[in-house]
Amino acid sequence: MKKGATESAAPPPAAGEECIPLFPLNAVLFPEGPLKLRIFEARYVDMIGRCMREGTPFGIAMIVEGVEAGGDAQTVTVGTSARIVDFEKLQDGLLGITALGERSFAIRSVSRQPDGLNVATIEWLSPEPQLPVPAECAYLVRLLQHALPQLAPVYDFTPIRYDDAAWVGSRIVEILPLPLPEKQECLEMRDPLQRLEHLRQRVRVEAVEQEEDLQ
Repeated sequence: MKKGATESAAPPPAAGEECIPLFPLNAVLFPEGPLKLRIFEARYVDMIGRCMREGTPFGIAMIVEGVEAGGDAQTVTVGTSARIVDFEKLQDGLLGITALGERSFAIRSVSRQPDGLNVATIEWLSPEPQLPVPAECAYLVRLLQHALPQLAPVYDFTPIRYDDAAWVGSRIVEILPLPLPEKQECLEMRDPLQRLEHLRQRVRVEAVEQEEDLQ
C-alpha cells in the first residue's frame, strides 16, 4: 500500500495531470462502486455544490493519518474519482449525497486551500482490461448474484457486469468485511485476475475458519 500524499504547495499540473478536490475518508472507493456521504463541513458543502453545478468529480482517498472531519489528514497515493448521481436533504437537515466511483488515479501532490479543502494534482491510471471471470472464480459471481439484490438500493446506480473480472473483483472487495488496508491493496492491483485470485484464496480461508468455529 502506497503512502505519502502530504500537504504541500502543489505545482501547476504537468501534461497528463489534473487538479481535483480531494475528500479524505476512512473508506476505499472502487470504479463503479457506490458511496453515500453526509455532508456537514462548510468546505465540503461548498465543494459538493461546485461539483453539482459544474458536473465535475471529486477524489476519494483513504486516510492513513488524521481524521475525516477537521484537521490535517494524510492519505494513500492511489484513489478513485467520484461523481454525484443523487442527493437528498436528510432528517437532521444535512445534505446527503450518493456518488459513484469513476476512475482510479495516482496523487502527485496535495495543496490546501484557505478553507481547509485539499486539492490534489493527479494522474489518471489506465482502465483495467475487460477480462472474463476464470472458471475457478465462478462461485464469487454466484456470491455476488446472491448478495447484491439484498443490498438494494445501495447498488441501484451501479451497472451490472457479472462477466467482467475487474467488476466482479471490485464488488467482492466492497461487500467483504476486509481490513481497509487490504481493500486499498486490492484497489492498487492493476491486474483484475490477480485481484480475483487473491479474493478466491481469501474467501476460502474465511470459509475454513468459519467451519472450524462451528466444530
